[in-house]
Amino acid sequence: MTQASSQANAVSKVVRDALGVNPAYRHVPKRVTAGQPVTLSLALLKWYELFPVDRPVPEEISRAARRAVESDVKVEGLGFVVLHRCGGDFYFLITNTWRNENELWETVWYKDGDAMAEFAPFPRHLPHLPTYCVWELVPVWKEKEAWERFLETDRGEAAASRWLGEVYEGSA
Repeated sequence: MTQASSQANAVSKVVRDALGVNPAYRHVPKRVTAGQPVTLSLALLKWYELFPVDRPVPEEISRAARRAVESDVKVEGLGFVVLHRCGGDFYFLITNTWRNENELWETVWYKDGDAMAEFAPFPRHLPHLPTYCVWELVPVWKEKEAWERFLETDRGEAAASRWLGEVYEGSA
């Protein structure tokens, strides 16, 4: 069997048996907006909200998400938050900080509509876990680019202020 036919067989098997995409799924665009940064004792975090175009994040959810981030005393450094309205009323709240020069570290919370009064840590106990969805990757990629520009500077206060001003708003 040639490498090309082996790959074709593998593609066929995965598409048939393990693709991981529900046949009824229809992909739709979402929107990213930037909000006021979150200032913690040892952290400064840009704020992004990600939502279906016709369903922005309600203000009360934004406030609850900010309370969750502000309560996390372990977060240090520069980074960003993505508050993602995933569908109806399920939300992921992802706090990201840049650590060890070029690594993106994260803390993930969630809120499942009215079933939960506040955001709670998202359980992460399995060895193979979800990270970012295709929509969340948009602000992540924009922040990756901004962080690289910051790393190429003297990394002083002026550079950090420029980094803070680099935010993305638009399609996801």
